[in-house]
Amino acid sequence: MTKIKIHLADDHQVLIDGLTNLLQTVSNFEIVGSSLNGLTIYNDVIQNQADILILDISMPQKDGIEVLKEFHQKGLPCKVIILSSYDDLKIIKEVMKLGAKGYLTKKCAGENIIEAIEAVNQGQEYFSDAVREKIFSMFSQNNPKLNKNVYIENPILSPREIEIVTLICLEYSGKEISEKLFISVNTVETHRKNIMKKLNIKNTIGLVKYALKNHLINE
Repeated sequence: MTKIKIHLADDHQVLIDGLTNLLQTVSNFEIVGSSLNGLTIYNDVIQNQADILILDISMPQKDGIEVLKEFHQKGLPCKVIILSSYDDLKIIKEVMKLGAKGYLTKKCAGENIIEAIEAVNQGQEYFSDAVREKIFSMFSQNNPKLNKNVYIENPILSPREIEIVTLICLEYSGKEISEKLFISVNTVETHRKNIMKKLNIKNTIGLVKYALKNHLINE
């Protein structure tokens, strides 16, 4: 079994210890290191060959955003999940632009951290429900057709794919979707192709029909 190597970065040792105890219950997780300040994180991650970095925003000496900027400049050596006390949209937007693949608030870490690591390791993005709803509310306010209860259980599409479908049906362009979801236009296009393949749909009309049938948007 190939293990997912995880590095934890937070300025509170008690949180690192708690996460370590939780994550060690998963057989294919391996905690390879930890950091209590931002100065050493990049070198620590490189040295430990971590696959996933769990990163706090409020780090001493160099905060999480500065760490991400360093990673962005030097090339991301691993996939980053932000674990923060803050759910401010400006912070969320900035860290996602810098390459973070997930964002969790600390109050829901115990419930979501394992699922987040598994999803991000597989190349997906992951947001806790509170963060996801906050992001979605930002661009849903001026769209009366949007179903505010869009976060439903869907056996086929991931939450991110549901967002992409919804925005396509609301006539957002690829560039607009990328700006709303803090992802690149190429990532939007990749999602669109995967969605079409999953649903066996060939055009936007088919997507609209799917969205209406599954109550992603209101008529």
